[in-house]
Amino acid sequence: MTETTAPKARRAFARGELRLLSPSGAVPEPQRIQRAAEHLGALGFRVRVDPAALLREQRFAGSDARRVQAVHRAARGRAAVVMATRGGYGLTRMLDALDYALLHEAVSRRGQVWVGHSDFTALQLAMLARAGTVTYSGPMASFDFGGERVDDITQESFLDVVDARLEAVGFECPDAPRSLDASGVLWGGNLSLVCNLVGTAYLPRARGVLFLEDVAEHPYRIERMLTQLLGAGILQRQRAVLLGAFTDYRLSPHDAGYDLAHVVAWLRSRLREHKVPVLTGLPFGHVRTKLCLPHGARCRLVREGADAYLVFGHAHAGHHRVTGGAVHGPHAHEPHSHKPHSHEPH
Repeated sequence: MTETTAPKARRAFARGELRLLSPSGAVPEPQRIQRAAEHLGALGFRVRVDPAALLREQRFAGSDARRVQAVHRAARGRAAVVMATRGGYGLTRMLDALDYALLHEAVSRRGQVWVGHSDFTALQLAMLARAGTVTYSGPMASFDFGGERVDDITQESFLDVVDARLEAVGFECPDAPRSLDASGVLWGGNLSLVCNLVGTAYLPRARGVLFLEDVAEHPYRIERMLTQLLGAGILQRQRAVLLGAFTDYRLSPHDAGYDLAHVVAWLRSRLREHKVPVLTGLPFGHVRTKLCLPHGARCRLVREGADAYLVFGHAHAGHHRVTGGAVHGPHAHEPHSHKPHSHEPH
């Protein structure tokens, strides 16, 4: 791993209001939300925790109706950033009750940044499918900002989005084809949620770069979900498929050598005739180090040396490049190190 030095702390300045809400599962450790509020406050945000964020009804953060109200309350509010506290399960129960025109107006006219991952994928896919709304696949409060230390790369990538400086992200991708050049909408997220919405009005009919991740799913279950996307014709119409982290699964003697690498090889064999490249190594998923990605934005996926780049601007200036355990960017600091990936409970 490349030796790196930590950057000097980015100077905090007023970044506006950041609202924390719990649209899915109940928060099991409320103290982590307090710690997240402190970390985010130190970055210049005025943090407001939604009054329903710490509710519990069975496994959910309050009733479906209360969680719908919280989402609408955030869209009507003054927050510059709306961040999920955690994932879990619950958003798919309430997709038919959400006001997508209200959500789209909050993002497109007032510039709200909605960010999260895991179960939050359901909301992102629905907002894109119903109104073409761009959200951000990225960190959440409890896991990413609620610990004693915040991952440098995760924080810097998130702040680049908030500060409107994101033009491109890059990462080590030795399996990228040399002629890689794919353009289209960047979309996807949690594989289970993408599959869950097949055949509904909440899955976008996007043709672009599909990125996928998951947690606690055995490779055969991952393959089974991919076969569903193949059978639905979704993978074949993409320009590229980009795989992030698939974590927290356990192989057994019965697998007899069958593992995630075999799933990736199988997927490539199925998509080769359709000329859809399958790339691995995207720093995204239920891991500590994650990029913040504009879900629903147009992008261009290209190769430069041993790295792959997702380009959202007109050039590679203003980017983060994650390579050799470090993130490299145009800001006035040295590349900084991060600790090894660790996993988030689903």
